[in-house]
Amino acid sequence: QVQLVESGGGLVQPGGSLRLSCAASGSIFSIYAMGWYRQGPGKQRELVATITSGGIRNYADSVKDRFTISRDVPKKTVYLQMNSLKPEDTAVYYCNADLRVSSMARDAYWGQGTQVTVSS
Repeated sequence: QVQLVESGGGLVQPGGSLRLSCAASGSIFSIYAMGWYRQGPGKQRELVATITSGGIRNYADSVKDRFTISRDVPKKTVYLQMNSLKPEDTAVYYCNADLRVSSMARDAYWGQGTQVTVSS
């Protein structure tokens, strides 16, 4: 059983900052990539940022230069530092992990989501 537990969401004013965390736990054999997706009101889920096991980062154009993804490998934790937040960043943010559980096939796992609201 794999769990992805997110934290750090909340309400922030435009121009503010938040830091999201996502910790993976369970019988994890290998993590290939972790990342963040978001789903705004009335919108489809979209990629925000990902980081591979090799440290390669990928960002959506809308968050480049404002968001930074990082990780703590021993803790199996990924972070998303969000700066200069805009109202259009309001969404539920989901953690995603591409990983292999011991003796099972590689698969994608999702966290429960954390709400980020940017409003004055």
